[in-house]
Amino acid sequence: MLTSVKVEGRKIRHLRVRQRVRGTAARPRLSVFRSLKHIFAQLIDDETGRTLVAVGSRSAEFQAKLKAGGNVAAAKLVGELVAQKAKARSIERVVFDRGGYQFHGRVKALAEAARAGGLQF
Repeated sequence: MLTSVKVEGRKIRHLRVRQRVRGTAARPRLSVFRSLKHIFAQLIDDETGRTLVAVGSRSAEFQAKLKAGGNVAAAKLVGELVAQKAKARSIERVVFDRGGYQFHGRVKALAEAARAGGLQF
């Protein structure tokens, strides 16, 4: 399968999910994006269009703990970091947006780490 076909399919799935999944200030959307080398997570308030918390495998706090960003261990660390930052901003409940990816592997590891860190979804 061509890579461009996979990417287009993910974009279509993501748009379909986004029609139903909306984040608010009280319960923001936990959006996940993964590439081959990195993984990113954001808490987004869709009502105002603002990103409340953003963590990625390219951030300085991540790089201090791990070097590689494209594996399950990196996804777990990003999940823990996003949960810590959310707790610091008094955010406990979120809506999970898997970004059109399967809930498997790195996406699942990030979600489970965020739940273990105290986020409810």
